[in-house]
Amino acid sequence: MAEQGGPEDQKPQSDEARSAFSQPAGVGRPAPPTEEDHPTSEFALPSGVAPEPAPGAGSASGSAPGSDTTASAFAPPRTYSAFDSPAAFTPAHGIPMIRLTKEAPWQDRMRTMLRMPVAERPAPEPVQKHDDVGPAVPRVLDLTLRIGELLLAGGEGAEDVEAAMFAVTRSYGLDRCEPTVTFTLLSISHQPSLVDDPVTASRTVRRRGTDYTRLAAVFRLIDDITTEEGEVSLEEAYRRLAEIRRNRHPYPGWVLTLAGGGLAGAASVLVGGGALVFMVAALGAMLGDRLAWLCAGRGLPEFYQFVAAAMPPAAMGVALTLTHWSDVRPSAVITGGLFALLPGRALVAGVQDGLTGYYITAAARLLEVMYFFIGIVAGVLLVLYGGLQLGAQLNPEERLITHDRPVIQILASMLLSLAFAILLQQERSTVLAVTLNGGVAWVIYGAMARTGHISPVAATAVAAGLVGLFGQLFSRYRYTSSLPFITAAIGPLLPGSATYFGLLGIAQNELDRGLASLSTAVATAGAIAIGVNLGSEISRLFMRVPGAVGGANRRAAKRTRGF
Repeated sequence: MAEQGGPEDQKPQSDEARSAFSQPAGVGRPAPPTEEDHPTSEFALPSGVAPEPAPGAGSASGSAPGSDTTASAFAPPRTYSAFDSPAAFTPAHGIPMIRLTKEAPWQDRMRTMLRMPVAERPAPEPVQKHDDVGPAVPRVLDLTLRIGELLLAGGEGAEDVEAAMFAVTRSYGLDRCEPTVTFTLLSISHQPSLVDDPVTASRTVRRRGTDYTRLAAVFRLIDDITTEEGEVSLEEAYRRLAEIRRNRHPYPGWVLTLAGGGLAGAASVLVGGGALVFMVAALGAMLGDRLAWLCAGRGLPEFYQFVAAAMPPAAMGVALTLTHWSDVRPSAVITGGLFALLPGRALVAGVQDGLTGYYITAAARLLEVMYFFIGIVAGVLLVLYGGLQLGAQLNPEERLITHDRPVIQILASMLLSLAFAILLQQERSTVLAVTLNGGVAWVIYGAMARTGHISPVAATAVAAGLVGLFGQLFSRYRYTSSLPFITAAIGPLLPGSATYFGLLGIAQNELDRGLASLSTAVATAGAIAIGVNLGSEISRLFMRVPGAVGGANRRAAKRTRGF
């Protein structure tokens, strides 16, 4: 290489200062070739350039200190050592694989892999056997979508639905699958190899229904598919799925109507009602339930069903006010009827989807909750306006009256959770656990809000957190969904009284008082949803997945930190 000049000569000139065809500075013109010269290969090194030494050659790998020559731009620096620096490519021994043992529940294993980058997911180990040709990809994807449809229609969270779909595809040996869940649409994409076109299938959720018995049966099917003890072929999985779809509800219609009445009556006792209030509130709720069924049979949307169901309890309360019964609290009757209508299940699912990063699904669920709430508001306000025109004296100051009857209220909270569990079509084996869970929730709330004089919103959040924690523990013990152990247990914590007094303030043209009560109701509902989700996350935080390497067993759904 030719000698270099001073530092200013080593600085490269800009493209504008020289031509692309001009001879570089410091390089002489080569002599014209002669006949005796041999043709040179285009891969040969130019004259004056020494070949780079092999790695590990010691001090010969770079220029000696104090040397005036400048190394090539592609040569490693003098301080570089191939033995001390990290590998730029995949090492010969490979990347350490994240192992997830089969002893962990499939929900944890699939949720862990969903939160991993695609390049770090371990290869699937097919659990279900198939012939040499391999699994029928379209049929596996169709089965996965049908299972996801039942889970999403039953109220399961978007992340749990994606985990279930991911578990099914991996159990049948399909790698590079990506499920996607929104409020009404499920899709899954499978790429056979890096050079093949992906196969994508989708399915739309048309109808939703609350049947936790069906939800538990789907979870049992997924558990059988993901375990090696039982072989479940595609045909067997389709047969069991068809049986789950045809399965009748465990409770007949008249039992559901009685459960709705019992829920409203128990809620009225929680807010200070007696035996007569219990009977009147139960009667109003049962009339509202039958009226809602009549609207559903005529094909009216759910919004109008909620409007119709909210009117009979409110009408019963106004009628008691007009009759001037001194020992009956109309506010307790109306509040009990509202407890049976508040969409606590959809609220918890919506907030859970938002906290786990599924914002589109969360927004759709919360919008559905808002429509249901507006329907309840419309039905109650229509009746309250009519009662005020007839001269009903509804007293908003009744909410200041406290009734400390701990034993009766604990029993009422357990009855409320029991009735709520029946309305959700839960399995009979789970009713006792959720009833006890609801009683514990009310004990915690009463001890903090009534005895400790702590903010009711904070007390509600703590009680809901314990509900979520216990519900998650119950679900791990039974290897099923946590919803049957959580949804009914939060029934005693729903903001029925705050909702009623907010609507009463609006009906009496006291907007400040009404909006303040409605704001309390919204804050209480948010505390319930966040508390339930936090309790579930705490249970997963301490129950670590065995076999995971380096803390990779619990990755956040969103990997940013505010930017």
